[in-house]
Parts: sequence; structure tokens; C-alpha cells
Amino acid sequence: MNQSDLFTHPGPETLITEDGHALVYRHWLDPKRADDSFTVLKETLAWEQSVLMMYGKRVAIPRLNAWYGDTGSRYQYSGAYFSPLPWTAELSSLRDAIQTTTGFGYNSVLANLYRNGADGVAWHSDDEPELGPEPAIASLSLGQTRRFTLRHKTNGHRVAVDLQHGDLLLMHGPLQRFWQHQIAKSKKPLGPRINLTYRWVVSSSQGV
Repeated sequence: MNQSDLFTHPGPETLITEDGHALVYRHWLDPKRADDSFTVLKETLAWEQSVLMMYGKRVAIPRLNAWYGDTGSRYQYSGAYFSPLPWTAELSSLRDAIQTTTGFGYNSVLANLYRNGADGVAWHSDDEPELGPEPAIASLSLGQTRRFTLRHKTNGHRVAVDLQHGDLLLMHGPLQRFWQHQIAKSKKPLGPRINLTYRWVVSSSQGV
């Protein structure tokens, strides 16, 4: 990937500066590069439907997912453990370019495939201990535009943004301690969307 082809955006839009930071780089990937990445990722990643413990029951999540990263970047979420698969060329190329844009390092990525409007993710924070107290999470959207909503845990303030094909969202600072976020389900006929959330996971050798 020629990184000079990536930076078609004029600069980030600021979404949140209260109790953390959230900003979005519109059209971070140009349309053709975004199309090519979507096709490669959809056809080559090891998609599966994870089963999590929720309210004491095992529930299949309403989306497909895959975990990739450095050796040791094992991740736990709602009673499920994710051991990373080795980086693919596409995932590592995107990681390198995102690191250049954001200034943060990432040793793993959670890929989600929202197949249609019936797939989504409920309110949550990415505040697991292995992510550290102030994680920097870079989220790349490909495919169908979906509404991403953040909600402050104390005052209930909400910020919503439609994440489009090729948009890059960055959340960092104490945001995960004070805010939750979701991708709501929809009854509208929606096409598939791939979301890549790059993050830094503390090595299992350090207590994870």
C-alpha cells in the first residue's frame, strides 16, 4: 500500500473533548482503496460468531468477528478469550498507516463484520484491564454507513456520528472510563459493514 494514497482527508473532525477525546478522519481511505480493502478482508479473514456470557447465559453475538495481532496479545471479553491469529498483509499495512496518522501504536486488531441491519453492538466501553487505563483505539469503517453513538456515563450526554466507507475514528485519553458507545440495530435494509478496531493489549507475560 502506498501511504501517500491514504491521506485524502483535510484533517480530523472533533467529536468529544469532555472526559476524553474522540475524533474522526473523514474518507481516510480513498474510495478505491476502501473498496479493495473491504473485498480482501471480507474474503480472507477467519470470520466466526463468538459466544459470550451475558447475564449468566451464553449468547451468540449479533455479528461476525476475528482477532489478529502480535503473539501474546490475548484478550478477554464477557467470559470469552480471544487468542490472536497472525497478522495478514492487509491488516498490518492498514495498521502501519493508522499508526502514522494517529501517533499511537497498536499490537492487535478486532475485526467485526456486520452482515446487515440485524447485526449491531450494544452499549459498552472498551475498558478491559488488558487495554490499560487510557487506551487509544483506532476504528476503521468499511462498507455500509452505520450510526455510531457515544453516551456519557454520568450526565447522559450523547454524540452520534454516521461512520462512512473509509472513515477512521480515534478514541483516546480517559474516554473509555467516562463514555459508552454502540452500533444500534436497524430494521432498514442495510448492506455489510466491516469495522477494524486497532488497539494495544498488554502482553500476557505482564499479567493478562
